[in-house]
Amino acid sequence: MGNGEYEGAGDRPDDEGGTGVVTAFGRQLKLLRTRAGLDRSEFGSSTGYAAPTIAAFEQGRRIPPARFIDRADEVLDAGGVLRALREEVLRAQYPSYFRDAARLEAGAVGVCVYAAHLVPGLLQTEDYARAVFQWQRPLLEEDVIEQRLAARMARKEVLSRHPAPLLSFVIEEAVLYRTVGGSAVLDGQHDHLLDLGQARNVEIQVMPTTCKDHAGLGGPFNLIQTEDGRRIAYTEVQDDSRLYTDRRKVHELEARYNLLRSQALTPSESLAFVEKLRGDA
Repeated sequence: MGNGEYEGAGDRPDDEGGTGVVTAFGRQLKLLRTRAGLDRSEFGSSTGYAAPTIAAFEQGRRIPPARFIDRADEVLDAGGVLRALREEVLRAQYPSYFRDAARLEAGAVGVCVYAAHLVPGLLQTEDYARAVFQWQRPLLEEDVIEQRLAARMARKEVLSRHPAPLLSFVIEEAVLYRTVGGSAVLDGQHDHLLDLGQARNVEIQVMPTTCKDHAGLGGPFNLIQTEDGRRIAYTEVQDDSRLYTDRRKVHELEARYNLLRSQALTPSESLAFVEKLRGDA
């Protein structure tokens, strides 16, 4: 999570827990397809995927997207058997270090994000997110980029969930100038921020580069409040992450975030700042 830059999946999950559920899903898929009397080409035609992709799903080499799982359950008359595995399979899209954070975020009643390097993943447009993955080194294969992109976009469902969670973002001014994907992509990202900033449950604040007092010099972090009242903090740097539940540490980061909010531009000032950037483009 952090800024949400790099969570996603490759062709295969990177730990035994993720591998297990994807492999189990693949075996169940093959069993149901065989029972239905369909070869991979026929089944692929009904679900919109090529036979080699179906083979990769069945063999646990690729993680199927949500739309495929729903369609496969319908085509194979599985009675919800495949859909029952949907949540666990989709969680396997994320690397092990992000999986618990992704689950907590999806059901959160409140999320606070301090972003120092990139637009937070929850606020990224598809074009911006794709460019982020294309920037990643070592270089990713195109199909890996597409799968990671699907995982990133799936996370955004929390923005429109009901009841709506409270979402707060403090973004460094420099982030809004970084031309990820080029000028047109950045312009589209600015427009997206302006749209999201109108939502009653979303507050976006810009931290000016000229601010003399700055509580976030320790780096980006996220705060999550769960429905049962738990407060959790998450930090990530260079794919090394930590999930904090210790009340003392979480309180420290909560206090730091409150300072950041007080030091940053107000939400209305921040939207005006983004509008000016868009107008100057």
